[in-house]
Amino acid sequence: MTSFDNITITWLTNTALSGARLYWEYLAKGISMPKGVSIPVAVSVFPDELYAAPRSWAEQAYPKLIHYNKLEKGGHFAAWEAAAAIVR
Repeated sequence: MTSFDNITITWLTNTALSGARLYWEYLAKGISMPKGVSIPVAVSVFPDELYAAPRSWAEQAYPKLIHYNKLEKGGHFAAWEAAAAIVR
């Protein structure tokens, strides 16, 4: 499935606005990175993601960061674009 397929599905099913609403609410509230998360966390960063957190920022947000992974490909829809990289 390509990005074009994903866009077509949202267009034909008339779900683009409901999906975009989540982003609008996120930006309108000025939500930033979490801080002081007290559970063990692993972070994977994809090069084509809208926002790729540097390791230093991930360490500040997640004091119990147990794994930081910078992948070679993938972006906002990494589960579709680079599924094999996620599960290895």
